[in-house]
Parts: sequence; structure tokens; C-alpha cells
Amino acid sequence: MAISQKIQDSLGRSSWIRKMFEEGDRLRKEWGPDRVFDFTLGNPDLEPPEVFRESLRELATNPVPGMHKYMNNAGYPETRRAVAAYLSKLSGKSLNENHVVMTCGAGGGLNVVLKALLNPGEEVVCIAPYFVEYGFYVDNHQGRLVVVKSGPDFLPDIAALGAAITPKTKAIIINSPNNPTGVVYPAETLEAIERLLAEKERQYGTEIYLVSDEPYTKLVYDGVKVPPVFKYVRRSILVTSHSKDLALPGERIGYVAINPDIPEADQLFNGLVFANRILGFVNAPAMMQRLIAPLQEVAAGVDAYRERRDILVDHLCKVGFKLIKPQGAFYIFPQSPEPDDVAFINKAASFGLLLVPGSGFGLPGYFRIAYCVDKEMILRSLPVFTRVAEEYGLTRR
Repeated sequence: MAISQKIQDSLGRSSWIRKMFEEGDRLRKEWGPDRVFDFTLGNPDLEPPEVFRESLRELATNPVPGMHKYMNNAGYPETRRAVAAYLSKLSGKSLNENHVVMTCGAGGGLNVVLKALLNPGEEVVCIAPYFVEYGFYVDNHQGRLVVVKSGPDFLPDIAALGAAITPKTKAIIINSPNNPTGVVYPAETLEAIERLLAEKERQYGTEIYLVSDEPYTKLVYDGVKVPPVFKYVRRSILVTSHSKDLALPGERIGYVAINPDIPEADQLFNGLVFANRILGFVNAPAMMQRLIAPLQEVAAGVDAYRERRDILVDHLCKVGFKLIKPQGAFYIFPQSPEPDDVAFINKAASFGLLLVPGSGFGLPGYFRIAYCVDKEMILRSLPVFTRVAEEYGLTRR
């Protein structure tokens, strides 16, 4: 076998999102692209904001001397200062450049954090439904993922979370606004998590970190605000990227920020910088660091995503699907009309609808729709959603 047994096994458990995307390629060739409605990938179809394109043209026309050279492994100090100033404004905390490490997207950032934190065998708790790659990221660094089911509103079940924490727990990963549900964790939830962590640290004599994965923070609707995690949880680490809010997924630009209230903040910063280097990320892309520094308060496409959400949510509810209206991100996570969500996904695909089963996010019985797609495709898909609903008798209820 050319690859390790472990990787071979992992390939068998890998992302349902990619599997359905590949099924879409097959169906498009067989049926034609107009008859396939692909809602699988969280890949923004919008272009970056004009201010980004203007800055890119300016930098290309008037390059900064030495702008393609190596830099500090934490990233450019001026970019880190810009991020620190933005987060200080949001949280009321006093961050500086030595609380920020620029990374190759949020995926790179999460691996950097886990590499810096985990000893072999330590546990990381996450809340289902969750981004499936968390398990692979934790395994990369010899940790063990512990999955806790969320409550019926997709918010953390604090009692279940507490029961999952052991002396081996090193971190909890949360994701708000959440992929795949679009739910935003309110301040009360963060306060409850802080009380729980303080209690468990006293009980076990350990340190437990809250890792907040936040690439969708600026994509929120209806006046919803995402509470700043640093304001509510002392031992918190923020990981994010500009893949979604600036529509730059292919540029792999993000950062890790640490709460300045962490007692060992200096040591943690040094560990993150070292992990960034030895994992091979080395540093985030130089040009992107320069371009995103002044764009920390910019978000692309909020109004467009809200419109698409409303079109789909209104129609899905009208034809009988059960769902919680998302507050942020660009996903809807309805209940599957049959208990076997994979069987439902296969049935939907036979109509040309490409969706992702909740099983791919650790919560069977649901399915995910990514609405960061062309509005015209959404409109053309509505009669197909109706036919699927009729197939299950939803419209007759």
C-alpha cells in the first residue's frame, strides 16, 4: 500500500462535503449543469469587496521593497497591530501585536493552536454538529476528540459539556456562528462555559482553554451580534480567517489571537509562533497580510447572503421542512424528513439536489444546505425542493 493504514482509514471517514461535490461533477456531466443544484460547499460565490481589489492593484503597481522576503514567523508587526486594535475595540481588552499570530487560514490556525497546547493523549471537547476536520486536526497532534451533542436549539448543553470534561481535557472548541447550523452562541452561553471551566479547573487542578473558531463572525443577520469571547472567557483563544468575510478562501489568510488575561500569555504566544514554523506553515502569505490589515471591519456580501437565506428558509418552511432559522454564516441545517439522513441525501440527489448529511457533522437526522451560491440557482431549485417534500408527504401534513 502506498499510503499508511491510518491515512487509508481516514480517507474512508473523510468529508461528506467532498463526496457530494464529486457526485455533483458526475451528475452535471450526465444531466447538464442546469439540472443540478449544488448546495454542498461553503465556498463564497461573491467577489472580494472593491476596497480589497483597489488595494491589490495599488500594491501590484507600487510594490513595497522587500515585500516578498521572509518575515517574523508571527507575521508582520503592523498587521498584527491592526488585528489587535480591532479585537481590543470589540472586546474591551488591551491586545497588542504579541497577542496575535498570522496564520494560513483558520485550518492552519487550529493546527497551530493544538500543536502548541496538546500533550499526547489529552482530550479536546467539541459540540455536535461540528466541522468534521476538527477530529483530524486533534489527531494530528496526538490528542483525542470528545464529541458532545448540542441541545435541541443547537446551543451547547452545559450539563453534557461538564460531564465530558475529565482531568485529561485540555481544550474545548466552539464555533459561533456555527457551521452547519448558523446558530450564534449568546453571551449567556459563554458566561456559563466560563463558570464551568473555572469549576473544572478547580476540581482537577488543570488548565482548560476555550478555542473559538470564528470565520463567520461578521456574517450575521437581523441585528444579531456575536459576543466577543475575550470579554466572557478568561482562558480563551480566537482562531479565524478572512475566507468568508472577505470572500478570500483561496488566499489562506487568517490569524490566532490569545486573550491577554491568560496568565501565561507570553509563553503561549511563543509556543504558537514556534508551532507555526515547525508545522511548515512558517508564516501567513506576505501579500495578503499587507492587504487585509486595514480591512478588519469590512465584510463582503452580508445583504446578499441574508436575501438568499430568506428565500430558502421561507420556501423550506412553506413546503414542510423543519428548521431553526440561521442567525449567521451561510448554512441552513433542517431536520431530515426520514431518520436516515444519508438515505435522504441520496434521494435528494436523484432529483438533482446536492446536500450534505448531518452525519458528516456528527449529528445524524439533519442535512446541510450551503446558500453561498448563485441566487438564480436558488430560485430555480425551489420547485425541486417542493418535489422532494412531496415525495415525503411533507406538504400534506
